[in-house]
Amino acid sequence: MEQRNLILAIVASVAILLGFELLYNAPQREAELAQQVQQQQQQTSEDEQPTSGANMPQAQQGEVPGAAPGVPNAPDRDELVAEGPRVTIDTPTLRGSISLVGGRIDDLTLRNYEQTIEPDSGKIDLLSPPGSEQAYYAAFGWVAAENGADLPNGETRWSADGETLAPGRDLTLTWTNDAGLTFTRVYAIDERYMFTVTQRVTNESGDAVSLAPYGLISRRGTPDTLGYYILHEGPIGVLNGTLEEIDYDDLQDDGPITQRTTGGWLGITDKYWLVSLIPDQDTGVRTRFLHADAGGVSKYQTDFMHDSVRLQAGESLERTSRLFAGAKEVSVLDHYKDNLGVPMFDKAVDFGWFYFLTKPLFKMLHFFAQYTGNFGVAILILVVIIKLLFFPLANKSYRSMAKMRKLQPEMVKLRERFADDKQRLNQEMMALYKREGANPASGCLPILVQIPVFFALYKVLFVTIEMRHAPFFGWIQDLSAKDPTAITNLFGLAPWGVPELGALSVVNIGILPLIMGVTMYLQHMLNPQPADPTQAKIFKLMPIMFTFLLAQFPAGLVVYWTWNNLLTILQQYVIMRRAGMQIGGKQESMLPALGKTKGDAKESEKEEPAASTKAADGAEEKQATASQPDEEESGEAGKAALATAEAGAGSQTQSADESAVGGKAQSGGERPRNPAAKSRSKGRGSGGKGRKGRKR
Repeated sequence: MEQRNLILAIVASVAILLGFELLYNAPQREAELAQQVQQQQQQTSEDEQPTSGANMPQAQQGEVPGAAPGVPNAPDRDELVAEGPRVTIDTPTLRGSISLVGGRIDDLTLRNYEQTIEPDSGKIDLLSPPGSEQAYYAAFGWVAAENGADLPNGETRWSADGETLAPGRDLTLTWTNDAGLTFTRVYAIDERYMFTVTQRVTNESGDAVSLAPYGLISRRGTPDTLGYYILHEGPIGVLNGTLEEIDYDDLQDDGPITQRTTGGWLGITDKYWLVSLIPDQDTGVRTRFLHADAGGVSKYQTDFMHDSVRLQAGESLERTSRLFAGAKEVSVLDHYKDNLGVPMFDKAVDFGWFYFLTKPLFKMLHFFAQYTGNFGVAILILVVIIKLLFFPLANKSYRSMAKMRKLQPEMVKLRERFADDKQRLNQEMMALYKREGANPASGCLPILVQIPVFFALYKVLFVTIEMRHAPFFGWIQDLSAKDPTAITNLFGLAPWGVPELGALSVVNIGILPLIMGVTMYLQHMLNPQPADPTQAKIFKLMPIMFTFLLAQFPAGLVVYWTWNNLLTILQQYVIMRRAGMQIGGKQESMLPALGKTKGDAKESEKEEPAASTKAADGAEEKQATASQPDEEESGEAGKAALATAEAGAGSQTQSADESAVGGKAQSGGERPRNPAAKSRSKGRGSGGKGRKGRKR
C-alpha cells in the first residue's frame, strides 16, 4: 500500500509539473516572444544608440542600421562584411577582417572550432559587425575633455598601409582631422588569439588639447546561456587583483558598475569563448560594465579609459593595450598570464571555488589526453588514480561501518531499555562507543573529504573547452554533448537525431545513461539494505532518478560517473569481504528491533564470535537476577513464546528454535553455541526478560 501511494504521488507530481508547463508557461512565453519581436521590428530602422556616461567611451555612432538578435529581417553577417573596405586578418587560429570604416575589429572566425561535430556545420563566428543579427565587436579611440573636438568615430574612414594583418606583419591605420591632429593605430597579432593595439596622436594643430584613449567591447542582445549555477557566462574581469563575475540580469538590475584599477583585464565570456580588453598593466584606468535597453533590445558594453593628458602643440601621446578574442584554452591563457603579465587570466575558465583542486586535476587530465590521444581514456585513467589515492580512506570508512554494525544488537537493547529517556540513552550510547573503541563519525569523514575532489573533477569535465567535440568510442563522438541515442530515435538505429520535446525531453535517455543506471543499481544492491522499509524504497528509486538526471548531462560526465561506479563496486566488494561484512541483503542485527517475523529473523541470523556470546550471556544473566520479582508473570509469557516458536520451526533443531526465540525476545539474533548457553537462554525466556517483560 505504501509503495503504491508513493508511486501515485510521483506520477501526480510529474503530471502537475507538465500541465503547468504546457498550459501556463508555454502560452506566456509565446506572448512575451511575440511582443519582443514586435518591439524589435520597430527598431530595425533606428541606428545604434550610444551608452550613457559623460566623457567616457561610447558605442560608436553612425553604424549600419539593423535588427536585434532573433529578428528575421536582420542583415546577413556576410553581406555586412562584404559591403565596406576591409583589411584581412589571417593567422593559424583566426580569420576575419578589420573594417576601415570605424577601424573596428568586428569580423572574427575561429579556424579550429566547428559549430557541431558535423564536418560541414561551419566554423565559430566570434565577432560580428554592428547591425548584424548578433553584433559583437571591439573598438578603440579617443575622448576629448573639450566638447566639439573632431575625433575619429564609427564613420571615420581610415587609411591602411597594408592589406593583411598576420603574425609578424603589423597593420597601421592613419587618419588626420582638419584641425591638424593625426591619429595612428597600429595592430599586431600573434599566432593564437592576442591583438596588440598601439594608439598614437600627434598634435600639429597649434593649440593644446586634452585627450584620453579608450577601448570597448560591445555586444547587442542577451545571448542564450546554459543557466547553470556552477558556470559563469557574462561580463567578467580582474580588477585590483579581484575576480569580478557579473551576470547579465544583475547588470540589468544594478546599472553601470564603475571601478578604478591598475592592471587587470575585463570583457565578456561565454562557456568556451572570451573577448577581453587588457589595458596597460602599469597605468591606472577607469573601467565600466554597462547595460542599455533600446526598445526592448539589450546592449552590453565593457570599457576602460585612461586619464586625460594635456597635449601641447607639437607633442605626441601613445598608449598600448591588448585585446584577447578566442577560445579559452587553458594552456594559452596560462601562457599570456606568465609571459605578458596578465593577472589571473586562467580564471577566465570558471574553475570555481575549488581552484586549488580543479586546476591540478585539469593538468593531469590534459597530460593523459596528450599521451593517449583520447580525452575519454584520460578520464578513465584519472578516475583510477583518484580511487587509488582514496583507497585507504575508503578502507577505513568500511571498517568503521563493520565495527558499528557489530554493535547494533547492543544499540538496539539500549534503545528499547531507555526509549523514554533520551538523555540517558545518549549517555549509554557514548559509553558503549568509548568502551568498544568505535567512532560513528569515522565512517562519514573519509566520504566528506572526497566530496571536494569529485566536485572539482565534475567542474573540469563541464567547463573546459578541451572536452568539446572530443570523441570517445562507439557512438560517443562528443564528450561535451548529451548521449546522441534515445528511445525516440530507436537508440541510434533510426536515421534522425534525438528530437526536442520541451518538458518531455526527460524521456530522452540514451544508452550510456542506462548503463550508468545499471551500475548504480548494482552498487546499491551491494550495500547492506536499510531495515526501514521507507528508506529502502527511497534508495531503490535513486538509480532511476539519477538515470533521468544524468541523461541531460554531457556524455563525458556520464562516462566519469559510470566508470566511477564500476570501480566503486569492485572496491566495495574487496573491502567488505576483507572486513567480513555481508554482501547485500538486509541488516540482520536490526530485524528483531523492527518486529520482523520469526522466519525473517532465522534467515538473517549470523553467528557472532564465542567471546561476544559469552559476554552477552553474562550481562543478560545479571539482568535476569535483577528481575526476580517479575519472574513468575514473565515466565509464563516466555513459555508461551517458546511453544509458539517450536510449533512454527518445523524441521529446525531445538537449539535453533530456542536461539531464535531468545533472539527475538532480547538478544538481537545471537545463537547459543553450547548446551549451557542454550539452557541459559531458555532460563532467561522464563525469567521475564523478553520484549513483553520490558514494556509498560
